[in-house]
Amino acid sequence: MWFTNGVARPRTITDERILNAVAAVIDRRGPEFTVADVAAEAGVSVGAVAKRFGSKSGLLQALTKAGTDEVVRRMREAGNVRDALLLWFDRLADPVVATNNLAQLGVDLINPDLRALLAKHYAALEDELEVLCAAEGLPRTAARVLAALVYGISMDWSVRPRGDLLARMSEDIDLVLEGMR
Repeated sequence: MWFTNGVARPRTITDERILNAVAAVIDRRGPEFTVADVAAEAGVSVGAVAKRFGSKSGLLQALTKAGTDEVVRRMREAGNVRDALLLWFDRLADPVVATNNLAQLGVDLINPDLRALLAKHYAALEDELEVLCAAEGLPRTAARVLAALVYGISMDWSVRPRGDLLARMSEDIDLVLEGMR
């Protein structure tokens, strides 16, 4: 480090910037994305991405962890069951983006580390949903049923996109909530 007077260079590229690049590349390419694609999207070298996250799997693990934190935060801000459910898939309203993310999910399920993180992700979302459901006086199993509903809608819509995803979710969520109430 003679050329920097022994002082490390400040980190100018944030993890958030790189993880946003991962999400953008998955939206466009699905599981065929590479670390080089992420680096190009983030405007950094492949080495910088590899040094920070290690591998494609490391990128996906970091993205899953950050995504869990983000969705839980947004659910708390939503403050009610309906709005919380609608934000789970709000960024997947384009059929290509939805399909590419579903394809990535399929690949993630093969990797035991990513599958374990996804289980934690789903559990965290359902835990937050249970709190909201209890606050609204919904049945004890409402969170599990509502989670399954939106997962099923998102999968069906990504394969057979008809109309607007969030409009479809709104209609179906409202119908189920009405029956539960």
